[in-house]
Amino acid sequence: MVAPVAGLATGVLGSVLLAAAWRTCGVGVNGAANGLALIFYGALLSGIAALWWGVLIGYVGRRNLPVALLGGTVGTAVMVRIFVALLQVPHGYRC
Repeated sequence: MVAPVAGLATGVLGSVLLAAAWRTCGVGVNGAANGLALIFYGALLSGIAALWWGVLIGYVGRRNLPVALLGGTVGTAVMVRIFVALLQVPHGYRC
């Protein structure tokens, strides 16, 4: 039960942070196009994060739950950071 919830939370967090970065930099054509892209990217991030959490809780969590939770949290933070860093400035311009 932890993996789907944590994956969804990661996708939402990544999408919210990316939307804020895009608004600040004025990226995109319009709100509808940006929203569709954010839904797609957020779903992809949610799936990857849910898989990460599932592996950690399923395998590591049997032996040491605090280590699994810490690894999941750190892995999620790294995923969100990479997600926002890669997609924040499409086409390479800086705001």
